Order: sequence, then structure tokens, then C-alpha cells
Amino acid sequence: KGLSFEEKRNRMLSFFHEKQDFFQLKEVERLCHKEKGITTMSAKEVLQSLVDDGLVDTDKIGTCVYFWAFPSKLGERLRARLRAAEAALSETREQRRRLEAELAEAKAAAAAADAAEGDNDGEAERTRLAAALAEAESANSAADERLKRLRDCDPAALDGLLDETRAAYAGANRWTDNAFALSGWLRAKFPATDSAAVAKQFGIAEDLDYVARPDLAPFD
Repeated sequence: KGLSFEEKRNRMLSFFHEKQDFFQLKEVERLCHKEKGITTMSAKEVLQSLVDDGLVDTDKIGTCVYFWAFPSKLGERLRARLRAAEAALSETREQRRRLEAELAEAKAAAAAADAAEGDNDGEAERTRLAAALAEAESANSAADERLKRLRDCDPAALDGLLDETRAAYAGANRWTDNAFALSGWLRAKFPATDSAAVAKQFGIAEDLDYVARPDLAPFD
């Protein structure tokens, strides 16, 4: 059975980490074929993919192009990704906390308004929002547990955290949608009330907006 492309990448990267030296393309092709079982025909494509991903460095020295990669670079790259993931997760947690407080206050005020009017038309919407918040709390607890297991910069665990961070990022924007939807429902329910009055009444921050982090957008 032949090697998959990912297996070839891993073997070639381990070759560079083991050698900790500088090589030209022909040397990489020859040595990786001999020591790692990577065919000469596929070595160039595999090497280019590692360069494109920033896992292998390359530069032209004189008339020759050299390639190299040291284990310390991979560790630093993973630590940088971990720091970015932790910062993004902290940001989404704060956004969630603020939205939870705003939605809780808005739901309480809406319930009081319904009681005064003798109208329960908005109960289903508020129940849905409460269920969404409970689900978000569960997801956030799971993300906390995963974060504790990432201290050794394990790549697989880090990828999992990034997936959860992207989910939290998407969730924060869904909660923002819910806050805007509830505000719209209240204004429709009480036409004499404008958006500024609703925001003031329910403590919705004037700068409430969606979390803008394109780097955390889910992959297609």
C-alpha cells in the first residue's frame, strides 16, 4: 500500500527535524526516497506543500536554493496558534457573558410587560432563547476542558480547540442575532417604543455588534 499525501508530508517533515541541516531539492528527493520511502516523483510536490504551510523554510543562497526546518520552529508555531486560540476564546466568552446578561434582563422585562398586558404571545420565543443559552453554556464548559489539555501544544488537540473556538465565534454572532430579534419583537409589540428606548430599557449596549473575526470563520 502506498503512502497517503499526508503521510508523505509527516515523513518529510520528520526527515528535516531529524537532520537539522540544509538541503537542496535533489538531496531532499534522494534522501527522502532512501530513508523515508517517498518516491522521487512526488517529493517536490510534498516539499512545496510544507513550504506553503510555513513548516519548511527555503531561501536562495548564491545560485542554489536550500530547504530546512528545525523542531523549535514547529513548537513556536503551535504555541503562537495556541495563544491566538486562547485570545479568541476569551473574547467570545466575554461576548457571551455580556449577551447572556442583556438577554436575561430583556426576557425578564418582556415577561413583566406580558403580565401587565395579559398577553403571552412572546413566550415561545423567550423559551427558545433560554434553550439556546443553556446549550451555549454546555459548549463553553466543554471548550474549557479541552483548553486544559492543550498545554503540551498537541497539534490534534489544538485543531479541536480551534474548531470549538470557531463554533463559539459563530455562537456569539447567533446570540447577537437573538438580541436584535428580541428587540425587534418588543418594538413590534409596542409600536410607540423606538429602538433607542428598547436598548435603554433593557440595558442593551449601544455598541452591541457582531464579532468580526474572519480568521475564525468556519472552513467551507
